[in-house]
Amino acid sequence: MTDTKRRVKLYALNADRQWDDRGTGHVSSAYVDRLKGMSLLVKAESDGSLLLESKILADTAYQKQQETLIVWSEGDNYDLALSFQERAGCDEIWAKICQVQGKDPSVDITQEIAEEEDERFDDTNDTGLSASVARHVVTCRPLLGTNSLSVELPLCESDRLDEINELMVTCLPYPIKREKLAIALETESYIKKLLALFRALEEQKSVRSLHKLYDIFKNIFLLNKNPLFEVMLSDESLWDIIGVFEYDPSLPAPKRHREYLKSVSRFKEVIPLGNSELVAKIHQTYRVQYIQEVVLPTPSVFEENMLSTLSSFIFFNKVEIVSLIQEDEKFLRQLFAQLSDESTAEDKRRDLVLFLKEFCTFSQTLQPQNRENFFKALASLGILSTLEVILSMEDPTIKLASVDILTYVVEYSPSMVREYALQQENDEEQFITNIIIEQMICDSDPDLGMATQLSGIIKLLVDPENMLAATVVNKSEKTDFLNYFYKHCMHVLIAPVLASTQDDKVVQRLAQQQSGQSAQLLSIILELLAFCVEHHAYHIRNYILHRELLKRILLLIHSRHTFLVLTALRFVRKIIGLKDEFYNRHIIHCNLMAPIVERLITNNGRYNLLDSAIVELFEFVRAEEIKSLCVYIMEKFWKQLESIDYVRTFKGLKLQYEQHQDRLKDKDTSVPLLLCPPLTPSSPDRNSVLLSRRFRRDARDLEDEEEMWFNNDDDDDCDANSLSDSLNYKLEAEYDFNKKALERKNIGLSYQDIDSVKKSFELETNQNKSTLRPSTPRRAPLTTPTSQSSPSDITSSRKGLVDYDIQPDEDSDEESGDESPDSDSEHISAKRQRLSNS
Repeated sequence: MTDTKRRVKLYALNADRQWDDRGTGHVSSAYVDRLKGMSLLVKAESDGSLLLESKILADTAYQKQQETLIVWSEGDNYDLALSFQERAGCDEIWAKICQVQGKDPSVDITQEIAEEEDERFDDTNDTGLSASVARHVVTCRPLLGTNSLSVELPLCESDRLDEINELMVTCLPYPIKREKLAIALETESYIKKLLALFRALEEQKSVRSLHKLYDIFKNIFLLNKNPLFEVMLSDESLWDIIGVFEYDPSLPAPKRHREYLKSVSRFKEVIPLGNSELVAKIHQTYRVQYIQEVVLPTPSVFEENMLSTLSSFIFFNKVEIVSLIQEDEKFLRQLFAQLSDESTAEDKRRDLVLFLKEFCTFSQTLQPQNRENFFKALASLGILSTLEVILSMEDPTIKLASVDILTYVVEYSPSMVREYALQQENDEEQFITNIIIEQMICDSDPDLGMATQLSGIIKLLVDPENMLAATVVNKSEKTDFLNYFYKHCMHVLIAPVLASTQDDKVVQRLAQQQSGQSAQLLSIILELLAFCVEHHAYHIRNYILHRELLKRILLLIHSRHTFLVLTALRFVRKIIGLKDEFYNRHIIHCNLMAPIVERLITNNGRYNLLDSAIVELFEFVRAEEIKSLCVYIMEKFWKQLESIDYVRTFKGLKLQYEQHQDRLKDKDTSVPLLLCPPLTPSSPDRNSVLLSRRFRRDARDLEDEEEMWFNNDDDDDCDANSLSDSLNYKLEAEYDFNKKALERKNIGLSYQDIDSVKKSFELETNQNKSTLRPSTPRRAPLTTPTSQSSPSDITSSRKGLVDYDIQPDEDSDEESGDESPDSDSEHISAKRQRLSNS
């Protein structure tokens, strides 16, 4: 059976102030996760679709009328009504609304908007909704006629201005009252009457009345209604509106806004616009922006959102202006032609650039698809080649405006600029990226504002993160552009760093004579390099290592400008934070921690940012257990750092270093338990036994030794995967043999049996190696020792893969290699005899 109790008809107020039927359905109240609150839901009875989903807000005024009708405003200019088929359903939903808002269900208006009403609203109930709901909900006619809750405006006379202003102030806090007041102002042409009164009062110079009109029109603006703005901002009324706001009661004398707009502010057509509609729209937009930003008083915290319609008015005007200009292809071609023409006068070019900048600024109001078409149109007209010309101009106004234009282009589509730069690689000697870098370096502003802005553009261009989205179109964009940048542009970027650190007296000059502007420029460049270190692991690493760039940068640590010293330290910290052994070995080989330690010592323990930054760098080395740097710091600088005891960092580094050394010693003296008896200093074959030992190794030690092998054998063309496979194969072979030998020993086999098993195991291993193991150039073949192999051969074979740190006590490899196979057999047999006797 159909639930008729909650059967409703949904209505919405349209732009003509008439109620539109949105459908019939069933209403319910439920918590909606998306809206995060209790909401009213209406589902269509025909197909179950959702007709309404409205969150019950605590400050929304709901009205219950004629026992079966609930009315409320859903934001500005959007009123809704639910007409119930039965009273019980209306009472049930009304009780839920009152429960959410914390009101008594016996009230008819949840926000008490009728409180302190005067005679202006006496006819509300008489002309309200009773007639509108006389019929059944299915057949009812439109609700809430335009006379509902109507507002009666006082006569527009100078002696009733206080009454008019009081009415405005009373209606502003309540959405429904604001709506009805706006309707009354519009239908009675009340604004035009007030403006006529303004002209009369201005001629009479009645300043007090003009001050009251100022307050009245301020409140009309705060009604935030588009129909009222269309009247006030029309060409007929605009100048009078500006004149009203000249009489601010808080100012001792009137402002002269109209005089400024008519005389001082002038509209220039740098290129004639043939469209009169476009010209009128530009004039209107400028004046309305002037009203919003200059004429209107600064809104309070409670008023800042009450002028959204005015902002929307300006927004849509800008969209229309951009669209009209974009459609005029002849105008745009002429614009770019004059910008690129060398014969164009300087003043004319300045106006053209400022127009283009304003044009791009307006384009930010476009929707994404329209904005994409906009920048594609500019690209086809040659905006990037034009920017190459105007960026190099000496005029500061042109240069700053061109940087703003370039910022808009790069922020929207960095790939477009990268693609243009790659096209220049084979065609031109001058690159747009180098022009950007040169303008950043040559910024004459002491504050380097333009340089900072250009550095942001460079970051966007070299950021791999925004290259990923373009891989569908150009899969090689990241590789191609980074190769191009490091080949053609990086040397231009680091030129100031190299120039500041080129001679022997650089330390003294940095400490005494470096200017603040020069130091700030170097700081900007170092921030860019740090960004590259973080995002371009391969390219920047090769560049730094092959040009000793880090060594040059560390000279800046002697600068007298602390912010530059800290920037250099951040750069080093960024490198060490990568925990890249290539960088670590470079730091150790070039002794690059020396200037940092020196600066720490000269700081003399002062508690400042410099001291904290240096200590944090060393603390990172300790906390992350970077062994190579720890050993280097302790062996090179411990005497200088020993006395620093106000932090535990250096004592912790020393302890870590000693523990590392102890582990290395333990490796040299550890004794395997399998197949070897305890040794004494008097053992005759001690060296031979040491050479044949096997012991379990720490996985991290194997990684360190593998890295050491790479360091000592730079020319080896065997890749890391082959080395890792070889190492794993050998360790697994040794482990399998020892495991099998132990199993045979546990079941009572003799050493002769074990030896036979070992030979068969070695034969199987050799066969597997011949098919699985790749040959390794410049390395001894990795073979399993046979009965004819000497212990020294075993050691030599093992060292061909990785250094195991096992050294004979006194005998060299050459001496061990002179032993004959027979003596080897006797030597091994004797050793086994001793093990059996033990």
